Amino acid sequence: MTAGSPDSRAADAARAERIAPGLAACARGFEALEVGAEDRATAHANLRRWLEEPSFEVYWPQLEWLVEQENWDALLDAFFRVLPFGTGGRRGPVGVGTNRFNAFSLASSVQGHAEFLRRHEAGDEHAVVVVYDVRAYHDLRGVYSKEHPNPLIGITSRDFALIAAEVYAAKGIRVYLPDEGYLSTPELSFAIRRMGASAGLNISASHNHPDDNGGKFYNRHGAQHVPPHDEVLAKLVDAVETIERMPIEEAREAGLIESIPSDQHAAYVSLNVAQSLAPDARDAHVVFTPLHGTGVNTVAAVLREAGFRVELVPEEAEPDGRFPAVPFRAPNPEVRESMERAMKLAGEQGADLVMSCDPDADRIGVCARLRDGTWRFLNGNEIACLVTHYKLEQLAADGRLPAKPLVVKTEVTSELLEPITKAFGGTLVGDLLVGFKYHGNILERIEDESYGQGFTLDDFIVAVEESHGVLVTPEIRDKDAAGAAILLAELAALLKREGKTLADRLDEIFLAYGYYAVRLTSTVMTGAMGLANIRRIQAALRERPPSELAGRRVEKMIDHLDESGIHGPIVSGTDAASRDVLVLRLEGGDRVILRPSGTEPKNKAYVEVRMPALGVDASAEALAAQKEEGDRRALEIGDALTQHMLREIGVDLPRFALRVSGLVSLDDRVDFAERFVPALVKRAQGDDSDPELGAWIDENLAAYGKDARGLTGEAMQAFLDGAREAGDGKVPAGALDKIERAFFAG
Repeated sequence: MTAGSPDSRAADAARAERIAPGLAACARGFEALEVGAEDRATAHANLRRWLEEPSFEVYWPQLEWLVEQENWDALLDAFFRVLPFGTGGRRGPVGVGTNRFNAFSLASSVQGHAEFLRRHEAGDEHAVVVVYDVRAYHDLRGVYSKEHPNPLIGITSRDFALIAAEVYAAKGIRVYLPDEGYLSTPELSFAIRRMGASAGLNISASHNHPDDNGGKFYNRHGAQHVPPHDEVLAKLVDAVETIERMPIEEAREAGLIESIPSDQHAAYVSLNVAQSLAPDARDAHVVFTPLHGTGVNTVAAVLREAGFRVELVPEEAEPDGRFPAVPFRAPNPEVRESMERAMKLAGEQGADLVMSCDPDADRIGVCARLRDGTWRFLNGNEIACLVTHYKLEQLAADGRLPAKPLVVKTEVTSELLEPITKAFGGTLVGDLLVGFKYHGNILERIEDESYGQGFTLDDFIVAVEESHGVLVTPEIRDKDAAGAAILLAELAALLKREGKTLADRLDEIFLAYGYYAVRLTSTVMTGAMGLANIRRIQAALRERPPSELAGRRVEKMIDHLDESGIHGPIVSGTDAASRDVLVLRLEGGDRVILRPSGTEPKNKAYVEVRMPALGVDASAEALAAQKEEGDRRALEIGDALTQHMLREIGVDLPRFALRVSGLVSLDDRVDFAERFVPALVKRAQGDDSDPELGAWIDENLAAYGKDARGLTGEAMQAFLDGAREAGDGKVPAGALDKIERAFFAG
């Protein structure tokens, strides 16, 4: 049937008539949702287009099913906007709609990027390195019908990479692809620079939920673009109306798709091995888990090449984008539970150190053995301080410390790095906005001599961020778990000779420079309403900042959107988005930083409580007491801020509900406090021999996600402790005991 022919027009008219009732019902359904009129109108217009245009025909069965189910929330969220081209690219849930990651959203991004290269990169010949991670879409969230065709089921990161290659090739841009297997984010960054490519693209959603995917774009320096260049790219992406693709075999025959050189991986491994500062320190036994991702080829390969004994966690060693063995399906080194299997294996093997990385192998996780054989999970700030201190100390001891040692960090990363850096005569660039693209930009400016402070790349020591990101060589321009791993493993080996562990070295650092208690709180707010609430919170805090938090006076608020501040004039919309950051300075040197996430539907609050240095001769007991006090204060401040900001959107959560994992959405936290706990208490006061209570708990928590008891266990314990402490008889002691037995059984 020819487009525009009488038959085609008749088919279009029949189609429009058939879907009209559903669209009308959808409009009424959207009216009932608490979102702005503009969002409702945009969602309806986008949905109409996808239901009418033949180019989206493969998605019609699922869309019509969602309409039949009257799933207005899901439909509005899928269509109320175009998936934003945000931090270096697009990332989000794979699915059907304009606000989902799919072949259309990726291909339009790539076509816009191709146009960007044509307009803004010198020369007529361009090459892009395209790599991908382990992800495959299986609708684990259960959004779509299993009875209707769904072209997205089973789509992999490699499938998306091939789509990208076809779009680049259609624009005459050469693409380098892996022959097989997967490549990590840091290896991509290194490959771009080593191969002299114009740019790079990684198909990955890093540590996000298995149902997510994304595309991260890199410039010729191996870093992601910073403002205003990222906005120039984003506007070209937004302007794309039609997409051109050259079939993959045709592109290969035309010489527009080539394999990444066979020596590239070996060069990457050798580069990281060369970062070693103590090549004779190799007797640390490491247990490592890649959490089903690419890290076997990076962290494990580098450690083994360097001479370390490395044991893999067998259940998590194989690439698998569903992350089936990882608790909560959260392959994120920031989540302690993601390393449970590794810690168990390390205990059985008598290992010295546990390490992990996320699926694209840029973030590192570390657990240090304590002297009693248990394990201490290290947060990102502690990892940053260990690597920085070790590298500065070792270079100084060897007489190789540069005259102007340079350490780079984001503002939200611990201020403990300042006295550490100064102790070795170094300079700390510590006010960067969040995103490793800003670290890469500092190195680029040093390289082209535009930074203006006389630094060279030889002065570079380390770049770090609190979200477990470390970079130890300027030859790569994104965080790299492998570089951090080799330094931490050899530090563990050196300490082992003294009968110490990484945990002991951390305590020595705290005694010398002060204990800085840190706490990150995240509040997930999904959908169009969630986005609106995140914006409302930021606006409310700007207009009405709290005067105190947990009894500590707020002395000053710094708004990074203020153009008279340290970041100067706003240069683009993307710059403004990155600068949507509020800093609260509290009495006594404590601070809180609040910002929306650039990659996930959440806001993040970073709390830091600064305790004075006790001195290296202070007792372990004194340090333990100081840690307890600092951690308690950080928790109280974080809770006070969370409750304050939630009240701005009409939510009043009891404190025990704040202990629900930050991986759980705000809606489910509210459900836990207002429905689940009262219903559980009521049921527990019934038949004492209720054999189905455990099954009831699992059934009623199932919507929160995989391993729901683990996600809510801390909150449940906090509720039980609070009820017992209150002692007011509102919940009988027997019911509390019954709940505890049923909830924590096994």
